[in-house]
Amino acid sequence: MASDLANEVMPWVTRLHRWVTTVDHKRIGLLYLMMSLLFLVIGGMEAMIIRLQLWTANNTLINADTYNQLFTMHGTTMIFFVVMPMLTGFANYLVPLMIGARDVAFPRLNAMGFWLSLFGGCILYLSYFTAMGLFGAGSAPDVGWFAYAPLTEPAYSRGNSTDYWILGTMVSGIGTVAFAINLIATIVSMRAPGMHVSKLPLFVWMMLVDAFLILFAFPPLTAAQFMLLMDRHLGAHFFDTQAGGSAVLWQHLFWFFGHPEVYILALPAFGIVSEVIPVFSRKVIFGYTSMAMATVGIGFIAMGVWAHHMFAVGLNDAIDAFFSVSSFLIAVPTGIKIFNWTATLYGGRLQMRTPMLFALGFIAMFLIGGLSGMMLATVPVDWQVTDSYFLVAHFHYVLFGGSLFGLLAGMYYWFPKATGKLLSNRLGSWHFGLTLVGFNLLFGPMHIVGIMGMPRRVYTYQTGQGWEIFNQISTVGGFLMGIGFAIFFGNIIQSLRSGASAGDDPWDAWTLEWATTSPPATYNFEVTPTVRSRRPLWDLKHPDDPDWKHE
Repeated sequence: MASDLANEVMPWVTRLHRWVTTVDHKRIGLLYLMMSLLFLVIGGMEAMIIRLQLWTANNTLINADTYNQLFTMHGTTMIFFVVMPMLTGFANYLVPLMIGARDVAFPRLNAMGFWLSLFGGCILYLSYFTAMGLFGAGSAPDVGWFAYAPLTEPAYSRGNSTDYWILGTMVSGIGTVAFAINLIATIVSMRAPGMHVSKLPLFVWMMLVDAFLILFAFPPLTAAQFMLLMDRHLGAHFFDTQAGGSAVLWQHLFWFFGHPEVYILALPAFGIVSEVIPVFSRKVIFGYTSMAMATVGIGFIAMGVWAHHMFAVGLNDAIDAFFSVSSFLIAVPTGIKIFNWTATLYGGRLQMRTPMLFALGFIAMFLIGGLSGMMLATVPVDWQVTDSYFLVAHFHYVLFGGSLFGLLAGMYYWFPKATGKLLSNRLGSWHFGLTLVGFNLLFGPMHIVGIMGMPRRVYTYQTGQGWEIFNQISTVGGFLMGIGFAIFFGNIIQSLRSGASAGDDPWDAWTLEWATTSPPATYNFEVTPTVRSRRPLWDLKHPDDPDWKHE
């Protein structure tokens, strides 16, 4: 009996062991994506509790302390443990396949990066499940995902829950930096013969710039976190305003990371949309070179925009003017991308499959977020709406409506490659429709209530403000989005169990990952491909198609 039981258990143990010890870039990419979806559920549940608390004035569903913990954990989770691992998962899985490589440059470093990222998320959430915990902590962090000093100083923060935030995000950030180093080395040194930089798929271009942004943006955050730990436990006073420290210094260091982080999260979505739209438009991407150069421009300008988050701090007029101009300037390369996507769509034979729906939704939502960003780049406007729900709306239109819509397009587009199964287009359309309607109901009214004066980070409000109806519309929108994501997860489960077989190239696409089996073999390619154009697979299949010409 014992041997029979061992025979039943061993295959699962072996399978689990292979996943835990894997250094295959594809499995690590899938682990990142599974981690992201897990934390998406957690972060979404936190958001819905927040929305229920704000349903009506003077609500007592949760108290102020719990609310502060929820919005801190929600923001931190969505930034560091949902969108970051999702983009990292796509890059891990796809970049070696797209450039014709067998694996990443440093497979073990790649695995280490994932486990550090997951360990960082576990450290953060350990604060919820410990009675005493690290240094006596017993509650979740409550200082916001931005952890502004002096809220993080021992004299102001209760217990040591802030240490969980510092250590969790720091460990995850180290894993992200390891990923960036690995990605740059892979793209620079492991491209297939003939794949010059001018022939890189646009997704690879975006991820290359993204990796450099990570290398520039994350170390200042890590340095600030070390300084904060020294303040809290070693008697330093970098940010302790009661002892001559500077709270503004924390803001400079944090936002030097925080604003490039917006583009770190957005660029992979740009890359996904740049791959999806041409395939489902049956047209070559309009302006490949300008798209690549606009990406470099975004990466460069993004490093000089951080202080537009600090217009209300009291910086002098010259500094405000400089960062206002730089904020307007970054709209130029972003506008080039939107123009190129629109030009690609124009006159195309559009196929409205689920990846295309989410790509189009991404363009519309990111455009709205970009326009409100231009409003916030105007210093007097920013003074009026700073720290209001208008800012919350803008932020979510850029990062959720932008990044997550694009990443969902990638989920539907490359799911067949990773699993060999097609996701249901009918369920995908329901997911898109509910997400689009719910998203706009959730965050659209926040623009109005923010202009009306509702500050963010408040757990309740008084009657007679005129805010209740807008908060109730937002809450309804949040539940619609939740239903949409429930359909998405059901679609994944159904497709894995009984989905239609995808074949190797269900979309009739052009990039090298579709030249492999679905799912790809461990070694990716039996023979390293030779590349002669930007569309190697399509040119091989359709050499005489007049709609696909070499640039």
